[in-house]
Amino acid sequence: MSLWTDKKFADLGLTYWITRQTEKLGLRRPTPIQVECIPRILQGQDCIGAAKTGSGKTFAFALPILQKLSEEPTANFALVLTPTHELAHQIAEQFIVAGQPMNARVCVVTGGTDLLVESQQLQRRPHIIVAMPGRLADHLTGCNTYSFAALQFLVVDEADRMLSGSFDEDLQVINRFLPAKRQNLFFSATLKDFLKTSIVFPIADEVFEWSEQSQVATVETLDQRYLLCADYDRDTVLVEALRRYKEENDDASIMIFTNSKKDCQILSIAMNSFGFDNVCLHGFLRQRERVAALNKFKSKHVRIMIATDVASRGLDIHDVQLVVNHRLPKKPIEYIHRVGRTARAGRSGMAISILRFPRDLEALGEIEEMINTKLTEYSVDDRLVQRIFMQVKVARAEAEMNLDNKDFDERKHKYRRLRWIQDGLDPDVMEAKWKEEMKIRDQERRERLRKENEERRARDKQTVVTDARFEAAASDKKFKKRKFIATEKLTELIEKRKTEPAEKKNSDRRNLVKKKTKKTAQ
Repeated sequence: MSLWTDKKFADLGLTYWITRQTEKLGLRRPTPIQVECIPRILQGQDCIGAAKTGSGKTFAFALPILQKLSEEPTANFALVLTPTHELAHQIAEQFIVAGQPMNARVCVVTGGTDLLVESQQLQRRPHIIVAMPGRLADHLTGCNTYSFAALQFLVVDEADRMLSGSFDEDLQVINRFLPAKRQNLFFSATLKDFLKTSIVFPIADEVFEWSEQSQVATVETLDQRYLLCADYDRDTVLVEALRRYKEENDDASIMIFTNSKKDCQILSIAMNSFGFDNVCLHGFLRQRERVAALNKFKSKHVRIMIATDVASRGLDIHDVQLVVNHRLPKKPIEYIHRVGRTARAGRSGMAISILRFPRDLEALGEIEEMINTKLTEYSVDDRLVQRIFMQVKVARAEAEMNLDNKDFDERKHKYRRLRWIQDGLDPDVMEAKWKEEMKIRDQERRERLRKENEERRARDKQTVVTDARFEAAASDKKFKKRKFIATEKLTELIEKRKTEPAEKKNSDRRNLVKKKTKKTAQ
């Protein structure tokens, strides 16, 4: 399906001032989801819309809401709920630029800033409120001065995640303060059956439901690759893949996804030491740090962002040429959201997923079944990977040592206690219970990992590779051996690096990853 249609925004029932504003923003033609959903929303229908990332979902609900607001400008006219800070701020920006001719007032409620400041913003009677459920629920239960009696629209963005159950407690609190008569708009990259049967936000029986008709869940302009690694050289393979890609695309913007906050921070430190200047984005960063990191990447002052899945949904960052899955997502659906950061709005892009062979073949199969597409190989020179193996290991170990674990753990500690206090629980009592639970969980985790490793080893021995793509890897000794470095040896190398002048150390590493493959081949 083509991203653009042959219709004009004026054909959708939008007024002149909105169509003129879309032209100023460079939007000449509407996308399919906009063509289908905007007229229905203007007619007053509830709506469920699903389309691939980068297909214009935000303007599909923002434009008709702004038109209705211009006809009846009232405070708290629309509420938009989103799962992440970054997405909330992005949606707010799009409401502001599209609603500039009528001076639409937009308020963002996400936390990360002073509660009193947000409370003052809510009291200024904004037209549009963009919020995360937890923080908005705190405001509503902590103060009785906010009224949503005039609310006309409730928008749930990334609805497949928001209505999956993990936000239900906060959403139920919010629903108590909303009028029963309103338009409900659910938008997502993927359509789920439970969206129509949500017990939190019931939707009308005559709801208009539209989903992009495509057997492939990712866009056609996305080049999807896999890169095989052994258990021990994931980081080394990443460094060499980046070096090779940057050699041919020096000005490219790159997003690297990993699964945990701590791994994200460590990887960021290690990659910086190798000359890959980057910013990182994860849930333990303070709000101002997250905004600063995102702005640096968006403005292309820094070309590489390393992130957890907080950056995988909805963010509209122009001209991201490459997405790398340093670790495969825990759920196949998250793969679609991650790779959707590139190849947006008709542009081309590449996604590379680093796979441990053969451990990740099952996960790869689940992803390929979901997207109905087979990934192709992105190969790197194994000689170069082996050549920088030790340096990458040392850099990773240094990064782990340099990470301020005390500060990292302190942030987790404060976050836990804050949630307990907000829930009306004694933080000291809960902290003692939490420590006991952690001891039990740690024991269970060690036992579970031991069993999983035993099962994996047995399964790997019995694995018969039938996919022609992996026949060569199945006979490669590299993927069968385990290559570890003694702790004493690693410590010795780190201490040696510490005694070297900083300039020489950084120069050596930067030169190492910049050397041409051609020179080594000679």
